[in-house]
Amino acid sequence: MTPAQLVASTLDEETARAEVYGLLAALYYAAPSAELHENLRAAVTEAPAAGALLEGPWSELVAAARAQSLADVGQEYDALFGGVGKPEVYLFGSHYLSGFLNEKPLAALRDDLAALGLARDEAMPETEDHVAYLCEVMRYLIAGDDVEVANLTRQRDFFARHVQPWVPMMCEAVMQSPKARFYRALAAFTQAFISVEAQGFDMLA
Repeated sequence: MTPAQLVASTLDEETARAEVYGLLAALYYAAPSAELHENLRAAVTEAPAAGALLEGPWSELVAAARAQSLADVGQEYDALFGGVGKPEVYLFGSHYLSGFLNEKPLAALRDDLAALGLARDEAMPETEDHVAYLCEVMRYLIAGDDVEVANLTRQRDFFARHVQPWVPMMCEAVMQSPKARFYRALAAFTQAFISVEAQGFDMLA
């Protein structure tokens, strides 16, 4: 993907939403590749409409990418989310919803994924409640070809059950860490995006 397209007026809203979820999935699953890091550094920062809700947080994210080298961002990712034992910040929903990993929220998520006809790739070592996995599911529910699954009702329900209840808490944890620089900006952008998504789904109710 090309992050510069995220604010391009040629993209319709649904495609833009799917692109954002795809970008978040990539950046939370691993440190950015050289290509992705360079795309972020070169990204357009102005939204099509002045004062757009995500323009400020997006500009801050691009600025953070420009201020840090690829190696610096990689080291930051490892310091925040990697390592042996307890990480600085957890990226798993069960931790925030129950206080423990692999608990009832994960079982409920697996049931809902099965109902959508989705299953974890066996090559993926992380459990399904990893934030990157959930972002990929949202991207699929927006951009998928199967209208029985990829529709606004499914998006709203999945978001309300598995994204909105805990991702803002994860963002706060990232932003409060003294080790976070690039990922502090990403967390702020994520939090703003989740807020916009929540407002949009509330309008559907």
